[in-house]
Amino acid sequence: MSKKKIAVMLVDDHKLLRQGLKQILELEEDINVVAQAGDGEEAIEKAQKYNPDIILLDINMPKVNGIETLRRLKDLGINSKIIILTIYDDREYLFETMKIGASGYVLKDSDADSLIKAIEDVNDGKTYIQPSIASALVGEINEKNKKDGDYAKIESLTKREYEVLTLVAEGLNNKEIASKLFISEKTVKNHVSNIFKKIKVNDRIQAAIFAFKNNIKKI
Repeated sequence: MSKKKIAVMLVDDHKLLRQGLKQILELEEDINVVAQAGDGEEAIEKAQKYNPDIILLDINMPKVNGIETLRRLKDLGINSKIIILTIYDDREYLFETMKIGASGYVLKDSDADSLIKAIEDVNDGKTYIQPSIASALVGEINEKNKKDGDYAKIESLTKREYEVLTLVAEGLNNKEIASKLFISEKTVKNHVSNIFKKIKVNDRIQAAIFAFKNNIKKI
């Protein structure tokens, strides 16, 4: 039985970029580009029609920008996982998209391997932050949060919670963490819930950023 292909939708107002991405992605046997959109309104319409596994979403677009598109997709209950396509100048928006529910961040000038890894990781339930973006975010977060009390938050973690946090930061899902630590998924879920409360974050990608900026996991 053949493996189901990852259905991807490309959302960017530059047609040439979309065509280039489509050619790159469809060289992979397990990826199929099922739809393309040139603006946010079209993206929302086609996301409902095609229900792709992954949406590659540009931030700077006409009519409805990427942030508002992401927000509307989440409000509509679209199940597609969303990877933000970004440039360095977009860093200021990443915190906002993180809160809304993006699952990954990839630079537009990244190589094909990075983009494919991002799609595969996010499709598997992991998060993906391109290392160079993570490095930039860490610098900004450190400046903004020098007095944030992160040391006390880390100290409040048990040894096992600290260990789970490092694996969350690596992008592992609960099942993978359970297998690695030889504990049940339910136990992992409880640890993750406690970690979120102690370090005051709402989701796994925020937890990963917290780990990165505090050197809990090397970037």
